[in-house]
Amino acid sequence: DTLMSLGLIDQPLQILQTDVAVYIGIVYTYLPFMILPLYTTLEKMDMSLIEAAKDLGAKPWRAFCLVTLPLAKPGIIAGCLLVFIPAVGEFVIPALLGGSDTLMIGRVLWDEFFLNRDWPLASAVAIVML
Repeated sequence: DTLMSLGLIDQPLQILQTDVAVYIGIVYTYLPFMILPLYTTLEKMDMSLIEAAKDLGAKPWRAFCLVTLPLAKPGIIAGCLLVFIPAVGEFVIPALLGGSDTLMIGRVLWDEFFLNRDWPLASAVAIVML
């Protein structure tokens, strides 16, 4: 209603039962798992290193790329692992937001195990996923 009253759109957006809804749901669910390791890593960073880079003539973007980003790499890796592993096996969000035609590995495993009762195929897919 807000977008229509502002004149940005003419009709309501149909997001539910689409891939966009699944992506929004997964990002909304797993964003804290990415932010928290990154925050803890950046919180421990010594700010005098940024000041030293600026004193040596580095522009802000260059100081970020050469100082902050390498120091934040452990938090980025930890966050990616914390998000990637459960997001690959996700089947609830695609089932609720994406409908029956949304294809994700977790949903395929669920369907093969419980709807098709094809345990050998589902087991093989699960092992490949590991």
